[in-house]
Parts: sequence; C-alpha cells; structure tokens
Amino acid sequence: MPDSADGVLDGLDPEQREVATALHGPVCVLAGAGTGKTRAITHRIAYGVRAGILQPASVLAVTFTARAAGEMRGRLRQLGAGGVQARTFHSAALRQLQFFWPKAVGGEVPRLLERKIQLVAEAASRCGLRFDRNELRDVTAEIEWSKVTQTVPADYPAAVVKAGREAPRDPAEIAQVYGTYEQLKRERGSIDFEDVLLLTVGVLQDRHDIAEQVRAQYQHFVVDEYQDVSPLQQRLLELWLGNRDTLCVVGDASQTIYSFTGATPDHLLNFRTRHPNATVVKLVRDYRSSPQVVRLANGLLSQAKGRAAEQRLELISQREAGPEPVYTEYADEPAEAEGTARRIRDLIASGVPASEIAVLFRINAQSEVYEQALADAGVPYQLRGAERFFERPEVREAGVKLRGAARFGANDALLDDALDLPSEVRAVLSDMGWTSRPPAGSGAVRDRWESLAALVRLAEDFAKARPAATLADLVAELDERANAQHAPTVEGVTLASLHAAKGLEWDAVFLVGLTEGMMPITYAKSEEQIEEERRLLYVGVTRARLHLGLSWSLARSPGGRASRRASRFLSGLRPGSGAVAGRRTPGALSGGVERGDGVAAVARRPRHRSPARCRVCNRTLTDAGEMKLMRCEDCPSELDEGLYERLCEWRAEQAARSRQPAYCVFTDKTLMAIAEAVPGTESELAVISGVGRRKFDRYGSDVLAICAGEGLVGASGDGSGDAAENSSEK
Repeated sequence: MPDSADGVLDGLDPEQREVATALHGPVCVLAGAGTGKTRAITHRIAYGVRAGILQPASVLAVTFTARAAGEMRGRLRQLGAGGVQARTFHSAALRQLQFFWPKAVGGEVPRLLERKIQLVAEAASRCGLRFDRNELRDVTAEIEWSKVTQTVPADYPAAVVKAGREAPRDPAEIAQVYGTYEQLKRERGSIDFEDVLLLTVGVLQDRHDIAEQVRAQYQHFVVDEYQDVSPLQQRLLELWLGNRDTLCVVGDASQTIYSFTGATPDHLLNFRTRHPNATVVKLVRDYRSSPQVVRLANGLLSQAKGRAAEQRLELISQREAGPEPVYTEYADEPAEAEGTARRIRDLIASGVPASEIAVLFRINAQSEVYEQALADAGVPYQLRGAERFFERPEVREAGVKLRGAARFGANDALLDDALDLPSEVRAVLSDMGWTSRPPAGSGAVRDRWESLAALVRLAEDFAKARPAATLADLVAELDERANAQHAPTVEGVTLASLHAAKGLEWDAVFLVGLTEGMMPITYAKSEEQIEEERRLLYVGVTRARLHLGLSWSLARSPGGRASRRASRFLSGLRPGSGAVAGRRTPGALSGGVERGDGVAAVARRPRHRSPARCRVCNRTLTDAGEMKLMRCEDCPSELDEGLYERLCEWRAEQAARSRQPAYCVFTDKTLMAIAEAVPGTESELAVISGVGRRKFDRYGSDVLAICAGEGLVGASGDGSGDAAENSSEK
C-alpha cells in the first residue's frame, strides 16, 4: 500500500497520471486496448481519497460486470481506498430501489425474476403463439433490447425498422408477446433486471426528495466501458448526477461490439459536446501487446469508417519486439483446425502454458472442429461463454433422433427418399428445423441452425472417409467424439467467441475462420454493421500479448470447391494483399490531454504531449517522481540544499495556516524540482512539473521570492481550498 497520496502516483505513465490527478469537473478518458485504463481510474479514485479530496463513501464507480466490479474493489483496497462503492449499474440500482421502495411506493420490493424466458413462453402461449426454445431466447433478447432502449410494446415494430434491426419473428407478434409479458409480471408482482433500472429511473424522476438524498450520498461518479452504456443506463446516470459534472467516463469507441444489446458509443462520442469544459485524456501506451501485434491492430482500424473511427487511437507498444503475426491459408476447415492444433502443441512444448493460449471464432458453432482437433492432438481445452458442442441442447436432441433413426429407420417414412448417409442425416435434422439455407439474422435461431449444419457437414465428411458407413456407424462416431471431449479439463486452451473474449488477454491468440461471410458475418449488411464486425476483429487482435495467428480456409470440407476468400478486413495488412500497414494510421488520435475551455469542441486540433525525458541522460521517464524532477533518480542532481530547506520551512507554515497536510501545498518531489531548477522568472517556474495554474497563482510569487533569496512580506493567501487545488498539480 502506498505510504502517501503522492505515492499512489508512483509508476503511472504521464497520461495515466493526468487521469489520476484530474479530480474536478467532467473527465473523459479515451483508453485504447491494453493501455491500463483500470489502473488509471483506480489510482485516480485512490489519489483523491488519500489526498483528502474525495470521501470514500461519496464515490460510486460503475462497471459492466460483477467480475470487473470485484477487481476494482480489490485494487482500491490495496491502494488504501477501501469503502469506495464499485458496482454494476444493475447492482447499484437494485440497492437503491430496495432502500427507497418502502418510502416511494410502500410495502416490499416486487420479486425479482431470475430467468424471464419461462414467463415469455407463457406470454407467447396466451397470445396463441408457439416458439421453440431457441426462438424463445431470441424473443426474450428482443424484449430486453426494447426495455434498455426505452421502447414500449406498441412502438416495437417501428423501433425495429428505425434501428435496422432484423427481428427473429414478425415484429407485430413480438410486440404482442412483449405486452403480454409485461401484463403477466404486473399480475404476479414480479420485476425483471431491466425493470430494476426502469423503476429506479422512475423513482428518481418522480420523487425529488429521494433524488436529492441519493445525490447527497454520491457526489463523484466513475463509469468504465462507457462505450457500452444503453440509453436507459445513461438516463439513470444523469439522474444520479443531477446538475453536477463530477463525472469521469472511460471508454474506447473502437471496442463497441454490443450494439445488438442496446449499447451505443454515442454517449462517449458526444461527451465533449455535452460537457464543453471536459478534460479529455487519451491513453495510447499499450502495455499488453508486442509492437508487431499493435501495428496490425492500428492498421486494421486505419481502414475503419464512421463516427467511431473519428476517435480511434494510435496505440504505441511499450513491450519488446516479438514475432510477426502469422497468416495461414488452409485448403479446408479440418486442415485449418488441425494446423492450429499443431501450432498450439508446439507453443506448449516451447513453454507457453495452455491456459495462456486461446482460439477465437466468430460464432459458437465453429467450436466443434477445434474441440475435435485439440482432443485428437492431446491438448486440453475449455470452452468459455458457450456450452461444449456435444452438450448443446440441439446437438443432444439431434443425437437422440439420429440414434432412433439408426435403429428404426426402415419404418421411418422420413428416410424413404434418402439415397446415402448425408441425405439420411439431412432428412432427420430437417424434422428439427434444419434447412439448406441459413435463417436470416443472428441470435439463437441462427446458432441452432449452425449447430445442426455442423452435424450435416460432419456426416458428409464421414461418408467421404467411409463410403460404406451407415447411420449407426455415424451415431457411434458421434458418441466416441462426445466421450473423448467430456474429459474434465481444469486448465487448458481457451475456445471462445470473439464477443466472449472481450476484457480478456492471452500470450498467444489464434483468430480462425477469417473468411468473407464469417468475418464480416454474412448478415452484416449496412456500413454500420460491417464496421462493428471490423471492431470485433480488432478486439480479437488486441487480446494477444505476443503470438498472433490469423487463418482461413478456402473450402468447407476436404475435396470441396475452393470458393472462399480471406476476410476483406485483412486486405492491405497481410503479405501479398497490397500495401502492408505502416506505423502511422492517418487520422488516428495520439496520446495526451486536452482541456476544455467552455466552448463546444468543433473540429479542434488536440494538443499532444511528448514523452517526458531525463534532462541529463535523455531516457524516457515513466516514474511519477522522476517526471517531477525531469531526471532519473540515479542521474547527477543539482539540488540547492539551502534553497530546498527554505522551501520546506515555507511549506510547513502554509500547511499549518491552512490546516492541511504539507503535500497539499507542494509535494517533496516538486520542491526538489524547484530547488534544482532555481527558477528566476514566472515562465521558468510555470513549466516545472507539479506547479499547476492554481498553485502558480496562489504560491508563485512566494516561491520566486524564496528562490531569489528575498524575505517574504506576508502570506500569499489564506490557504483555503489547498487540498482541492492539489488535484490540479500537473
């Protein structure tokens, strides 16, 4: 635990330190992947608490997952800032709702539904509609989207059209089910997770006394992953704030990949418009990935379009050089999976832990061939964010139907027209809804189809390898594969979709299946949808620390027509596809800080700061104390010890007068920097790190007089507010 507020700043880079010390007014942190945003915002909170500027109980830090909230609380405790509330939007809202419900409404809070899908099924039944399990999941997702975008049932069909959203069923039917679902909840005195936010918003809007009580409790807000907030979450945040601007938001528009849930980067992109006096800090020093990985990530975004691309960040790797990304073209999908498994096995043999390797794909249905390839190679693996292929409900159901057909197929009219094994499988699975053409749109229906399509492809490949095989042989093969992959794996290679990989990182990452139709996905039609697919690939690339593999296959199965081509996103990046991306991406933002001036930012050029360098040996400085001195700790010092002692005596008098800790006047390192530079003019004093504008106005004349050896006539002010102004020290 740091021994002082100044100690909290030790080890932060210049931009992270700007975040940590910007404690007043609205602050927007544009944080690229791997740039230490969590470190920056936790140190910001801890610095404010340790300096006495923020009271722990008055701070509410909001994250998007319980895991992230727990991590933030742990870091704050380690920094000596225990007592700060770090919660998800839903958790914070539920806590307030439970506390204020008796006063606002009376009685107990309605029962919270843990799983709404059962009530959605009942609502559909009341409407005379029948949905299978996957359709229920999709309709439930549409209801959730409607609620976070504050769309009522009657407005759902129009909202779908306006958003360019592909509804999984007739929008009028979904609107009817949505309305009936809401009615059932009211009848049973239940609420769902979206209601928690809606009801909290309603209470704060209608009861000004309760809103003021909440605002009296929480006076400073930090919001992580701000690019992912929904309109409903933004409304709740505005009610928490009231007419104050004590807000710090952190995000990266280039990592917006959840628009299908109602998330929008507009609040991040428009932050300076809403808060013209905001301080904007751009974090671009990437501590996660090698220069080779970072160069590819920058190149990928250099081709981006749209509003999010206007605020893309130019990452600068802080790591040593590593291997170049490896691009591999395979003849077919099994060859791609087997080649990936071989490379993974080689990495493990070279000392890379299996838990530090990931295979990332666009949709969960792609996992089966990699599960099999890794199992065949003897490499343990674990699936993240999805069920194992053979444990998925539709795959298990298909197995039961195929087993029944193998036993009693002679009496099954469904198989009368089947001429071979693949056609038998297609006939059986068609009874489950499989068709030769995929369904439109995304979601559970598409996932179900992809799983069944994977079984059809497996049957086709099995029949090619064993022309005389029967349906019973295929069932035995499926059982064998399932049994081999049910072995417990405590630690292994991670298999995950790109969406599930957000927020994670590994030493080695393999991005697989990068073909047109999969990346971007075939149902991404509009420019906005295509750009979100590009950002999804960017998220995948930036998960890698050192090793990065990108691969695609020309055909689905061995001997198949080689009609596929590599993803358009790789054009100009991979060798042989045109100009390879250079170090700079035109139009990207560099790191630094931009301070608001009360005027809406319109086409204003950002001010960029060069890295701090030692004035003795010219080495780049990252330590906060060294940056104050503008030299390395072990480089020769020109400290005027007599001047330093006089400055310390003066600081003690100022601190006693204002009844604040001495470091709230100037820190030790700032006084040392002054005593080394011995400034003789206002401009020479103003450029010393730690002498901010307010401190210069308050103490500048005293410090210059002491440096000139003059006696002080009187105090330079009453010292009030020194602790608050300590936050302006730069």
